[in-house]
Amino acid sequence: MSHPASHALLEKTIGVTFRDKELLLQSLTHRSAAHRGKGRGNNERLEFLGDAVLELAVTEFLFSVSSRPEGELTNWRSALVQGEQLAEVARELSLGKYLFLSRGEEASGGRDKSSTLANAVEALIGAIYLDQGLLKTKEFIDRFILSNLRDLLAQGKDRDPKSTFQECAQEKVGVTPTYVVREEVGPDHDKVFTIAAFIGEEEVAEGKGSSKQRAEQDAAEKALKKKKWMKK
Repeated sequence: MSHPASHALLEKTIGVTFRDKELLLQSLTHRSAAHRGKGRGNNERLEFLGDAVLELAVTEFLFSVSSRPEGELTNWRSALVQGEQLAEVARELSLGKYLFLSRGEEASGGRDKSSTLANAVEALIGAIYLDQGLLKTKEFIDRFILSNLRDLLAQGKDRDPKSTFQECAQEKVGVTPTYVVREEVGPDHDKVFTIAAFIGEEEVAEGKGSSKQRAEQDAAEKALKKKKWMKK
């Protein structure tokens, strides 16, 4: 197993001093490096909890600061909690260097893998919630996640690429895009889907993701960057 940097520096960075250090260590333990039989599991259960706490905190914040309709608030929330955005938060915190990984996982670039980093942020949120309570957890979420909302909206990240692609295709060429699964590789817990986006009979882009939905969004995002099909 690969040993990470000292967690004391991470506590200083996030402004949280854990009462139960084991909770912090568990939140940083990838499933590839879980201590079998030594009491500490991996971070998947904490990730499950953190995901729910994050969604509640973000939803409550958006509800209190905006009177926009439900659909817009849902898009704003998605922009804040989607995997790539959480991975960027992890990179800002240098979270990768604190992770416990197997040597194999580290050798394959695990410390900078977006899905691993995003999961670790959610697990860390779960750990803070259990150790410090909701108020302290909301402070962390406000400081490192909600603070990104203005930038995300300015970049148009609240717009769902698939919906935007569909609107654009219908407006420009009068056609609704379709999607075809090209490939599905890997074990059930770590699948990668490759999906092609079509305008009529023409394939315009290909996307990858850990679910069909994510692969479709990736394909739509890439299609939007290619202008050739719009001129037909």
